[in-house]
Amino acid sequence: MFRLGARRLARRRRLGRGVRRRSAVATRLIGTGVVAAAGLTLAGCATARNDLGTGQSGCYVALPAAVDAVQHHGHLRGVLLVSVGALRVRAPTLYGPARAGVPDDRQVCLVAFTGRFDATTVTDPVGRPSGGLAVVELGYPDHRVVATLLTRRQPFEFGHSHAFTP
Repeated sequence: MFRLGARRLARRRRLGRGVRRRSAVATRLIGTGVVAAAGLTLAGCATARNDLGTGQSGCYVALPAAVDAVQHHGHLRGVLLVSVGALRVRAPTLYGPARAGVPDDRQVCLVAFTGRFDATTVTDPVGRPSGGLAVVELGYPDHRVVATLLTRRQPFEFGHSHAFTP
């Protein structure tokens, strides 16, 4: 058998321990970095918020006026804040009442309800005489009812901003 000299053996042991030390230090630094990143991520999720976290937050204040416009009928489908110019292409029936001498960059709130609606039972009806979807158009930021569109199809994608809502 071949035997290494004492000096060589000691040198190999020192080198090996040094490598292990460096890898242990690197592992600790990586572990500390991961824990710090996770902590910052969780801290960001737990900060206090004064709104619903969506661009539509200002329109949720208009819900009582929208519910009154459909006389408390139907189920809330969603809320959306859009520019008057976007109505020209997606919902031309709502564009006319919203335009009323204001620029296209002005915004309006749209609140959609599903149910059975009739032109005689909603405020300021436009569109079809009846429909399964009522889209209440409200001025922003004054939240006054501009028109209520009765239709079968959604002019925009509406959605809720909170979990557990179908």
